[in-house]
Amino acid sequence: MSGAARQALRWRVSGRVQGVFFRASAREQALRLGLDGSAVNREDGAVEVVAAGAPQALAELEDWLRQGPPRARVEALERLPAPDAGAVPAGFAIG
Repeated sequence: MSGAARQALRWRVSGRVQGVFFRASAREQALRLGLDGSAVNREDGAVEVVAAGAPQALAELEDWLRQGPPRARVEALERLPAPDAGAVPAGFAIG
């Protein structure tokens, strides 16, 4: 993929999103879509997801984040200021 096509997005997902395999499921989705990034639990009970890659793949991940895995209950999905796509390391980390 050319550098110009690579974008990055960051989301804050709130609701019942911790303790329901949200981060691991987000990682599976991101890797399936060819995205790099991370999913991290926040102290406020939300999960923060950062992803970088093709715009269409990012849109698909965002659609998935609106519902999450079966045991999750997403109440809100907020886009946050994103890092530069080049600053997102390869692979997908869970923290």
